[in-house]
Amino acid sequence: MYKNILIPVALDHIELIPDKIALARRLLAEGGRITVVTVLEGIPGYVSEFVTVKSENHLTESVRRKLSDAVGGAPDVGTEILTGKAGVEITQYARDTGVDLIVIGSHRPGIQDYFLGSTAARVVRRAGCTVMVVRPDGAA
Repeated sequence: MYKNILIPVALDHIELIPDKIALARRLLAEGGRITVVTVLEGIPGYVSEFVTVKSENHLTESVRRKLSDAVGGAPDVGTEILTGKAGVEITQYARDTGVDLIVIGSHRPGIQDYFLGSTAARVVRRAGCTVMVVRPDGAA
């Protein structure tokens, strides 16, 4: 059983969160915790100098509400929003917070990502803990 489970999600797959939480709960040790995290990529410097409205705070709050709604107010599930490159930030967050299992989704691959999606592949390669890759149909 795992004490600290991380569930990274892409915003375009937010509807899969309840199934991933259900899976994580089956693997969670008593008294353990689950965190759902998403990673927002920053606006490149060459673009941000032309943007007059700083959307980071508005975007972060909007994403926080979406994650909170997807989690359904479950008291045993926390949410976090990170900024940067997903494959790097997810694994760094896992190290920094003592995560012992990452439950990450991967799409059915095309020829360009034959085995895993690109973020899932990066997390598998970089993680210092167990990683469970879950396909959208629920098969791990």
